[in-house]
Amino acid sequence: MSRQIFQLRISLSGVRPPVWRRVLVPAGYTLDRLHRVIQHSMGWRDCRLHSFEIDGLQYGEPDPDGELALDDELDVRLDEVLGKGSRFQYTYDFGDWWEHDLVIEDALTADPEERYPACVDGERACPPEGVGGVAGYQLLLAALADPAHPEHASMREWAGESFDPVAFDAGRAGTLLRRFC
Repeated sequence: MSRQIFQLRISLSGVRPPVWRRVLVPAGYTLDRLHRVIQHSMGWRDCRLHSFEIDGLQYGEPDPDGELALDDELDVRLDEVLGKGSRFQYTYDFGDWWEHDLVIEDALTADPEERYPACVDGERACPPEGVGGVAGYQLLLAALADPAHPEHASMREWAGESFDPVAFDAGRAGTLLRRFC
């Protein structure tokens, strides 16, 4: 029996230069598993709230207090609500409000020699958690790029010496996906 695999492109909205990933996921994954794929492929730490919007419906972890009207992401399989060409959104961190545009670029037959999910391509590092959304990230990039910028030293210290905004390693992201998703 062959399994269907969705090829998804995940793009961080409003960020220039673009931050994006291309991942392969089983079409039978539920939205909660796709959430983990997005977290690990993008480089987020999964310490904030999130939601999906598909055809005007909101999905996520149900709010026990009922303040957020979300359908349970555990109950929704990708292949039940999406197909090749589908576009939908994922929002992470309701404070910084990171919007991700997702497109199912293709529907493929699983390669029996491959392990899924897999990250096959992408560009640029994910912004650091708590940077202040798109505007904060643009300030960080400007400060890091200019040693004469008044906030260069403090932003470098805050982001850490190892943060490189142009770095992305699809192989490392793929390893994380196989380990945690």
